[in-house]
Amino acid sequence: MARAFHWLLPHPFLTLLLAVVWTLLQNEVSAGMVVFGIILGIIIPRSTSIWWPDTPTGFRLGKMVSYSVIVMWDILVANVQVAWIVLTVPNSKLRPAWIVVPLELRQPEAITVLAGTITLTPGTVSADLSDEGHSLLVHVLHTDDADAVRDDIKTRYERRLKEIFL
Repeated sequence: MARAFHWLLPHPFLTLLLAVVWTLLQNEVSAGMVVFGIILGIIIPRSTSIWWPDTPTGFRLGKMVSYSVIVMWDILVANVQVAWIVLTVPNSKLRPAWIVVPLELRQPEAITVLAGTITLTPGTVSADLSDEGHSLLVHVLHTDDADAVRDDIKTRYERRLKEIFL
């Protein structure tokens, strides 16, 4: 029974997410659209599961929720900071920096979430991942201390992602 369930729903959370997103994208909620969203939520992960050979074995949903709240807060704060920089700091006084962030994360999904988090936060962009996946190249719009930015990324995001992805 468990094997059949795993075959039909290789990624149950993704199935649920796709069904909910499909339903929310419709102009009105109807039983037909909910059923169609569930069908899409089953077919898409099932048909793409061959490209996901190493699915994460452990994932802490509760910690991911708190991580998401922290990221949303950081995005709001960074929007205000970037707006302040744009309005008050002349281009000649900007101090952009390229920062290499060494990674302790090894799961591709966790590294992807970290890179996405950095890119979603205004003022920073994940530019490159080393061939071995041991470091991430990040561009920062304006900073006085590149080491502090690197340490902040490691303590604020990477440490939490290590707890989320077992």
